[in-house]
Amino acid sequence: MAPGGQGRNVCLVSDDAAGMAKRGPLNDIHEAAGAKFAEFGGWLMPLEYAGGGVLAEHAAVREAVGVFDVSHMGTLQLHGPGATEALNRVLTNDLSKVDVGQAQYSLLCDEFGGVVDDLLVYVRSDDSAMIVPNAANTAAVRDALVAALAVAAPDVVVSDVSDQTAIIAIQGPSSAEVISQLELPLDLTYMSFADLPEDSLEIPSVIARSGYTGEQGYELIVPAEHAVHIWEQIITAVSALGGRVCGLGARDTLRTEVGYPLHGHELSTEIDPVTAGLSWAVGWEKTEFVGRGALLERRAAGPARRLRGLRLIDRGVPRAGMVVRKLSGDSPEIGTVTSGTFSPTLRVGIALALIDAELGVGDEVVVEIRGKGCRAEVVKPPFVESDPR
Repeated sequence: MAPGGQGRNVCLVSDDAAGMAKRGPLNDIHEAAGAKFAEFGGWLMPLEYAGGGVLAEHAAVREAVGVFDVSHMGTLQLHGPGATEALNRVLTNDLSKVDVGQAQYSLLCDEFGGVVDDLLVYVRSDDSAMIVPNAANTAAVRDALVAALAVAAPDVVVSDVSDQTAIIAIQGPSSAEVISQLELPLDLTYMSFADLPEDSLEIPSVIARSGYTGEQGYELIVPAEHAVHIWEQIITAVSALGGRVCGLGARDTLRTEVGYPLHGHELSTEIDPVTAGLSWAVGWEKTEFVGRGALLERRAAGPARRLRGLRLIDRGVPRAGMVVRKLSGDSPEIGTVTSGTFSPTLRVGIALALIDAELGVGDEVVVEIRGKGCRAEVVKPPFVESDPR
């Protein structure tokens, strides 16, 4: 569930926006490949590529293998005495439950229980950890950690190395074959990682077994100056297996099919983990983390709305922000779509939505799509069964 899919602030980029957006180390390669670009989190990122498009890229990941440039994601390094323990007193999940060499999905909340960001934590040692936050939230996460640790662990240093780092995701049933062709380690369990020896890919890098598509996958976190060299090796291996280079469009349809949240849609400072169905990412037994008191109160009271899946019965494509109503008549609004798309796998419209908590799986609702009420069934995600392990 690595963060960073296509968000509501993704749009086809104008010349003015393109001039202001940041560019990753692989930007020239994407242009040469005929990419259509979008602005996301202040970055100019490939939305889809010529010769395929979202549907073909989505199918490649579900059936073979796809490769994504997600270098817009942030990279923060923490070093110092007791860094991991200090971090555990800030984030929601319980880092004491993972070992060195493992990664954990967690949340950084504010004091009111709202989600500043969801992120992955890589535990290197008791005194060292790496964090990958969402692109647009990197500065907020960095500043919040610096402020919290300045009091709790003043000897822990937080370094933002995002601009010096590239992240490449290899996803799909054939992803292990790509890793094998690159002669990289295959003996990683799900949500574990390893530092690569310096002679691997000719540079020191990190390989992680994770992803954001619901498929088996790997992510390489590497120095930005070597990203082109690594990308070219990966593309050669992926192409030989019938795979494709993929953009943010396919990343969004893939993650929606498996019900993975995206910050700014299913999570925000206004949407807490309990409402979003992420109580499993909260270490409730911990005595300390930011927002603990507010979240305990929300869990005890129960949220007014819950995140649910909607599978359309009528034809239509739901989009974020569309109103959800009860099935009968001109009923009042009972919810809002947070993410919606056409599912390339199921060939129907699907959505994640915040709806009144009283509604449950099997109930029917109406989604207002371009002035028309389209019936939908409330379901429990994922929409498409997959096993990234």
